[in-house]
Parts: sequence; structure tokens; C-alpha cells
Amino acid sequence: MNTEAVSIFSNDEKEILQEIMNIAFGNATANLADVIDIYVVLSVPDIQVINIGDLPEFINNAIDANGKTVIVDQKFRGDFNGSGFLVFPQKTSDDLESIFDDENNDSYGNNTGAAREKGVLIEIGNILISACVGKVSELLNTFVTYSPPQILSGDSNDENSWLNNFGPNQAAIAMQTVFKFHKQDLKGFLLILTNQESIGWLRKSLNDFMNSYE
Repeated sequence: MNTEAVSIFSNDEKEILQEIMNIAFGNATANLADVIDIYVVLSVPDIQVINIGDLPEFINNAIDANGKTVIVDQKFRGDFNGSGFLVFPQKTSDDLESIFDDENNDSYGNNTGAAREKGVLIEIGNILISACVGKVSELLNTFVTYSPPQILSGDSNDENSWLNNFGPNQAAIAMQTVFKFHKQDLKGFLLILTNQESIGWLRKSLNDFMNSYE
């Protein structure tokens, strides 16, 4: 966790938040594994405070995309308010479509091309983002509502695809992990981004969570 995040959270708060995110990311990948029967390896979750204007470079560096990326974006609203981003390099998204179809060969039988790829990625994004955010909400005794997931795709340098839902000078708490599919040369980046409006609620909820175990 970087120094900005440390200045916002106490040591106890940051440790609890990181553990909650570890549980939430694990829950998300377990749900995905139930669908496509592939073991997912997670990096240690990291929490940072970033400027939204730095988001494209931040994510590109995290997954070494170096080119075209495919992003699934799903917004959530409530006390815990923000967006989930599931990011893949283009090659990974193509390979994921093949794997997903092998496990669900009847799901997209009538679709081809771009529509088929979009359907696969939206389903994967919905599984991962909603499972992760849902577990955080459960552990912190709140609930959220979700907007339908959407695909944002284009060159990694195209900032408009990343920033159209945020002010360019807005800061946010980024909770992220890089995941790899075991025995597959595939990886992606799962980012849960919550805005400044949620910080007060988040700190109180983390302290309530800690106090419940004392």
C-alpha cells in the first residue's frame, strides 16, 4: 500500500481492508472457477490512492498490455460506491473466449464474431466484479446495486475510454489484483475503484468490523 493510502487509513484499517479484499478477490475467482473449471492464481491484493487521470497508465503497467486492451466496466452504488474494471490484453480476451466456450459450448451457439466475444467477456466480468463487490458489502454489513456491465475497448492510450465516468482530477481508492489462469498463459487485472465519497463510510465500517471481533 502506498504512502497516500497510509495517510488515509490507520495501520489497523489498512490491514483489515487488505484482508477483506483478499477474501473478496478469492471469492470472485472461486465463483469463476465454478463456471469454467479453471484454477485462478491471484497476486497479493494491493490498495493505492490514485488520480483518475493516471488510471490508463496505471492499468497498462499492471498487466503489461502494450497495445489494445479489453475492459469490462460494472458500476455499483450504495454506501460502497464506485466501479469494477476487469482488464485484459486483447490476446488474453481472445483465448478466454475459447476456454469459456469449451466449458459452455451451448451458451453462445447462435452468436459469432464480436457479439460472441462480447457476451463471453461480459459474463466473466459480471461473475468476477459482482462476486468481489458483493463479498466486501457482505463483510461490511451493507448492500449495493449494480448497473449492467459494459465493454470498453480500444488502444491502451485512449484515455477517453477510461475517464468518461470520472472527473480527470478526481482521486480514488484503487483495490486491485493481477490474476493468472493456472497452466494457461493468460492473465488479467481486476480493479475495484471507490470514490472519495465512500472513504468516510469505509473507515467507519472497517472499525466496526474490527470491533465486532474484540
